Amino acid sequence: MKKILIGLVSLIIISFVGLKIAEKVVASGDGYYVQITTDGQRVDGKDDSGRPYIDYKYSLPGYDKEGQKKQLEFSAAKDRPLRREAFLKVTWKKSKGVTSYEEVQQKQIPKKAASKLGL
Repeated sequence: MKKILIGLVSLIIISFVGLKIAEKVVASGDGYYVQITTDGQRVDGKDDSGRPYIDYKYSLPGYDKEGQKKQLEFSAAKDRPLRREAFLKVTWKKSKGVTSYEEVQQKQIPKKAASKLGL
């Protein structure tokens, strides 16, 4: 019984550690800051099961914490455009492009990036 319990606890710990490592690898990337200045380009499509969906595609300049510029292309899978004038922190990976974004407050943007965004 002890061997089964030890084996089960070990398996849970190994799984947890593996998931944390995978999360870091997937979520890692370079952070860029952008300001939404357009409504994006509306794209209507259908998923594999034939249900309609709406995406909004954006191509905006982003700046890293050192103020280096990169043109970023990403989509927002929402039924409406992203809020104009909103600030986003975008995660970009060389192999995949933009992998995620999150809205941030203006005060969270590093000074060099903020100056390039005209703040």
